[in-house]
Amino acid sequence: MKNFLLVAGLGLGLGLAALGGLGGCSEEQATRVDLSDRGPAMLPARSEAITYAYLPQYAHSVAHRRHRRLVEHLRAETGLPLRQVFPATFDEHLKMVIRGEIDISFTNPFVYIQMADYGVRAFARVVEDSSGADFRGQLITRVDNTEINAIEDLRGKRWLAVDPISAGGYFFALGLFADHGLQPADFGEVAFAAGSGKQEQVVLAVYSGAYDVGSIREGTLPLLADKVDLSRIRVLAETQPYPGWLYAAGRGLAPEVTAKIAAALLSLDSDNPDQAAILEAAGFKAIIPAADADYDPIRELAVKLALP
Repeated sequence: MKNFLLVAGLGLGLGLAALGGLGGCSEEQATRVDLSDRGPAMLPARSEAITYAYLPQYAHSVAHRRHRRLVEHLRAETGLPLRQVFPATFDEHLKMVIRGEIDISFTNPFVYIQMADYGVRAFARVVEDSSGADFRGQLITRVDNTEINAIEDLRGKRWLAVDPISAGGYFFALGLFADHGLQPADFGEVAFAAGSGKQEQVVLAVYSGAYDVGSIREGTLPLLADKVDLSRIRVLAETQPYPGWLYAAGRGLAPEVTAKIAAALLSLDSDNPDQAAILEAAGFKAIIPAADADYDPIRELAVKLALP
C-alpha cells in the first residue's frame, strides 16, 4: 500500500508540474477558430466491388488457393473491382446469390438450377483436369469393409453425403441409388457434412470408419492424398456423367459487365504459359461457353427423383 501511495503521489506531482509548465508558456498565442462556417465532410467515392464466390465444396483455403490467380486475371483483363468472398455453407452461398450479394457464382449444376428460378444465368462452364466438361459422383468405402461389395449391400448402412444441395456429393448419388431400388429411408443413417470443406469431411469420415459409405464428387480423392492413405479407400461405384460446374451471373449484374467477365474467362489459353498456370491452379483445362439449356439433364433428374 505504501508503494502504491508513493507511485500515485509521484504521478500526481508530475501531472501538476506539467500543467504548471503549460500555464507558464506565454510566448505562444492562442488561435481563434471560427466554427460557424461549416460544410458537409467530403469522403472519396468508393466503387462497389463485384463479388465472386466458389461454392464451398472444399475448405476456404483451397477455394482461395485455386481461384486467387483467376480473380486477379479477371481484374487485370476487365479493369473491374472483383473481390472473392467465402460463404460458409452451400445453403448460404445459394441464399447470397438469390439476395444479390454474390455477382459471379462458380457453382455446381444442382445449385444452379435452383438459382436459375431467380433470374441467375449460366454463361460459362469449365473443362476440368479430372473429368472434362461433365463430371460424376462417386461412392466410396473402406477397402477392408468386406460387407460392402455392391450398391445393394448398402441397405441398412450409414451414409455420409456432402450436402443436401451437393450435385456430385448427394444429388447424383440419389439417382444412382434409385436405379438400384434404394431410397434414403433404406439406409441405417443418412447424414451430411457440416460447415465448409465438406468433400474432405466425407472422405475423412469414411477413412476413419465413422460411416460405411460416402458420396463425393469425382476428382476429390487426389486432393486428399497428403491427408489420408488412399490405398485404404476404394470407389464402390460411379454415377453417370452430368453437365459440369459453371459460372453464373447474378440477376443484378449488368449484361455488359457479364460480357466482359465472360470474355476474360473464355480467352484463357492453355498454350500461353502464364494463362496455363492460372488454369492449372484452378484445376481447369479450359473454360467454354454455356447456356441455361445445357443443364436440362439436371432438371430431368430432379423430376425423376420427384424433388421440389
